[in-house]
Amino acid sequence: MELKHSAVAGSYESSDVYVVVEPNESGLNIDIESSVMSQYGKQIRETIENVLNRLEVDHANVTVNDKGALDCTIKARVETAVLRACEVKKDIAWGETIV
Repeated sequence: MELKHSAVAGSYESSDVYVVVEPNESGLNIDIESSVMSQYGKQIRETIENVLNRLEVDHANVTVNDKGALDCTIKARVETAVLRACEVKKDIAWGETIV
C-alpha cells in the first residue's frame, strides 16, 4: 500500500501505543520508544513488521511510542494508522488482507 500522507492512531495512555506513519521514499524506517523495551522490544518490532508486511507497506517512517500495549493493541494501532494514511474508505474486518 502507498501512504498518501501522515497519519496517527492510539494514545499516550498506559497500556496503549501511539503510532505515527509517514511516507518515506527511501524505504522502511521503524523507530520505537517503549517503557518495556528491554523486556519486549524484539517482540514489539516483530509485531509492527508483520503488520506492515501484511499490508505491503515498504516505504514509510513509522514512529511508535509504546506504554506497555499488548500485541493485539499494537497490531490494531499500526493497521489503523496505515489505513488512515492510505485513505482506505471501505469497511474491513480487522486482520483481513486488504485488496
